[in-house]
Amino acid sequence: MRIIVTGGAGFIGSALVRHLVAASHDVLTVDALTYAGNRASLRDVEDNPRHRLLHANICDRGAMDAAIVQFRPDRIMHLAAESHVDRSITGAADFVQTNIVGTFTLLEAARGYWQALAPDAKAAFRFLHVSTDEVYGSLGDEGLFEETTPYDPSSPYSASKAASDHLAKAWHRTYGLPVVVSNCSNNYGPYHFPEKLIPLTILNALAGRELPVYGKGENVRDWLYVEDHARALDLIAERGRPGETYNVGGRNERRNIDVVQRICEALDAAVPASAPHDRLILFVTDRPGHDARYAIDAGKLESELGWRAQETFETGIEKTVQWYLDNAWWWQPLRDRYDGERLGLVKEDAGT
Repeated sequence: MRIIVTGGAGFIGSALVRHLVAASHDVLTVDALTYAGNRASLRDVEDNPRHRLLHANICDRGAMDAAIVQFRPDRIMHLAAESHVDRSITGAADFVQTNIVGTFTLLEAARGYWQALAPDAKAAFRFLHVSTDEVYGSLGDEGLFEETTPYDPSSPYSASKAASDHLAKAWHRTYGLPVVVSNCSNNYGPYHFPEKLIPLTILNALAGRELPVYGKGENVRDWLYVEDHARALDLIAERGRPGETYNVGGRNERRNIDVVQRICEALDAAVPASAPHDRLILFVTDRPGHDARYAIDAGKLESELGWRAQETFETGIEKTVQWYLDNAWWWQPLRDRYDGERLGLVKEDAGT
């Protein structure tokens, strides 16, 4: 197949691109290469004749029209997004522009292309819109997010993703564009930008720096290994029903403090000279609107499409820690630019 992946130089996007190229698809990666987009994440496919990288912004309608018409994709898999909650708290405008306006722009470009296709190609075309479980808001101690859970976003990031989800579904209902939507739980694994909890904890611990944990670390997340997610996205785009939503979760709920402590244990075994690493844990002021718990019910994806996560949290975190130990060539340049502080706490105005 010929597949366009937007945001393909990002964390989840690059895992998807590597998966698709390995499966012998022709892939055009479209990425604006902002701070979280990294050409180095595509090193494994950069010389592969099945892959090409286009440096372009999804908000640029002319560039999107040209890319789609010239590449003639069978499938568009849309992952390009501003994705960090902390950054959205202090800089919401970029999230509105990329996640909402960019998705609208891409949907319109895809619709124009799709409407001009021959009947067989038109019937086979798919637009996969990739989203997050954060659009559902916060869970109590019990229950799971299902595809029918009402949206209740808490942060500018999740609100912008909720808006883009609604746009994608509306383009299916109004225009018939064959859109499928996926909502995933927290991803982790190789090539993860080091401002997020797991890579930040690994790299700060290796450097002997404090390991900041919001509040008391009681917030719960369902963790999904990124390569499991890439397989799910390929399957959803191939076999998912247009107009439907599929939740992707790892069935690996953990409190944030337990995640950090498990990373410390893995590093104690791998780098015993600097153990114990949990001495570096520091509880910091919680961020505004911090959802208490996310947990995905992936039953629809599992029963309808036959997907299963291959990694448990234990196996996945071992692989992740080892990858960061072995691949300083990838993360060290990022650490030189991003110093490992927690982002997004709202600062009081001077004089208040």
